[in-house]
Amino acid sequence: MLSKYFHFDQLKTNFKTEILAGFTTFFTMSYIVIVNPKILEAAGMPFGASMVATILSAFFGTLLMGVYAKRPFAIAPYMGENAFIAYTVVNVLGYSWQTALGAIFIGGILFTLLTIFKIRSWVANAVPESLKIAFAVGIGLFLTFIGLNDIGLVQVGVPDAPVKIGDLHQTSVLFGIFSFLFIGFMMIKKVNGSIIIGILLTTVLGFVFGTTELPEKIVSSPPSLEPLFLQVDIVGALSWGFIAVILTVFIIDFIDTMGTLLGVAYKANLIDEEGNLPEIEKPMLCDALATVAASLFGTTTTGTFLESAAGIEAGGRSGFTAVVTAFLFLITLFFAPLFTAIPPYAYGSALIVVGLLMMSPITKLNFDDLTETLPAFTTIVLMSFSFNLGIGLTSGLVVYPISMFFGGRIKEVHPGMWILFVFSVLFYIFYPY
Repeated sequence: MLSKYFHFDQLKTNFKTEILAGFTTFFTMSYIVIVNPKILEAAGMPFGASMVATILSAFFGTLLMGVYAKRPFAIAPYMGENAFIAYTVVNVLGYSWQTALGAIFIGGILFTLLTIFKIRSWVANAVPESLKIAFAVGIGLFLTFIGLNDIGLVQVGVPDAPVKIGDLHQTSVLFGIFSFLFIGFMMIKKVNGSIIIGILLTTVLGFVFGTTELPEKIVSSPPSLEPLFLQVDIVGALSWGFIAVILTVFIIDFIDTMGTLLGVAYKANLIDEEGNLPEIEKPMLCDALATVAASLFGTTTTGTFLESAAGIEAGGRSGFTAVVTAFLFLITLFFAPLFTAIPPYAYGSALIVVGLLMMSPITKLNFDDLTETLPAFTTIVLMSFSFNLGIGLTSGLVVYPISMFFGGRIKEVHPGMWILFVFSVLFYIFYPY
């Protein structure tokens, strides 16, 4: 029954392969259960409730992806948007996280409507291959920078030298380096679940050497979701003073969800001969509805994770892979004490490795064609060096049509790219610098 529903025969797969792929995807991206609430903690959102919101959002979105879209993609709160909300909207601009969640809710509703009317898919199919590659690579570098900072290997420096090497005499920094190398060596040996194994091993070493406090228990009832549940301030998000922020959040979310989904599809070789993802509306609708649910649960924008490609590489071809991943996320609700005790130098190393995995599509860029590589390069470097995914994504969307104009290839620019060009220009006009 299930094999027929998920088209196992057509996709040449089976339950054993799909289950293994689901575990692989989960192990590869389970760091989000720890990292997302840690980042949102900077916005004043309680870690325990935030972790539950993260898990429930991942469960809902990934299950929907598997059952409705029937794709082996996993959904969870995005890295980048969470940092923008925590560090820019709340800490710099001074808005409440409740108002920020209101903006995310509104964005999710708009995404849902745009998807239903197939506007998002039309625009997404307008993005050239070079920028699809740049989206994946740039996100990888962004995660790498966060990971290097988490383990303490790279720290904030002085104005003339913005970053500097960390203190290698600190045990935590050495543990972070060890974790990165250990995960890398395990992956060379093709050990499934290398990332989560590395995180847990490094955490245990922290317990043994006293750099991390040992939790009193490992299994417990989930923390209460009450502090965050249904705390969206929609009225506050619609206030005139918040218009610039909500426009920024919408554009970042619109472009990020499109860019990451295309990046996953490209990394997983699911792009068709025309360079598009078949039936892209279905996974896009899952992204949109999951974002609405995430804001109500109490967390930031959700979307397809590029780490889903790990499960695909393990043989996952159907939506059953996503179903397995979804229920594994749900099980983590009962291991809150363990996840809370995991230190930054353990999960930071995972981000570095994920960044490495996301770099691979860059080999498909044609560096002899500056018309294509100039926008791609702009996207990649600004994503990381501005510490803002939105800046990098929009910069590429602005530079690409201009680059094609000077390259005498303006007729090759898809009409949908001009919509993205206008959105991106508006982003820079209204961005709260």
